[in-house]
Amino acid sequence: MTSPGARAVSKDLDPLVQRVDALFKRHAEAAPGAAEDVPVLTEIVDPGAPAVEALALELERAVLARLEKDLDGTLAALRGVLRQAVSAAVARELEARGLAAKRPASPGG
Repeated sequence: MTSPGARAVSKDLDPLVQRVDALFKRHAEAAPGAAEDVPVLTEIVDPGAPAVEALALELERAVLARLEKDLDGTLAALRGVLRQAVSAAVARELEARGLAAKRPASPGG
């Protein structure tokens, strides 16, 4: 026996399920057989072929170069933020302990 709450939930989900089904059907109609038309690399080239190894190495180099470039910029920004945060925390702690950094007197004055 289904509870009244469960029936309400199933009625609420019904339009959602219908929309999802409609989207799946629309996608299938827009690209009929598209998945079968595109060959997979291993269907074209023998997996042990030197060309596949060369392609894999080139893809690996390209991905690593891109990641390195992205990470370098991110790490530089993080270092700057970390430096500022540590500097502010040290200054607050020194001030709280009454040891605020005293600037040395200028040699000419």
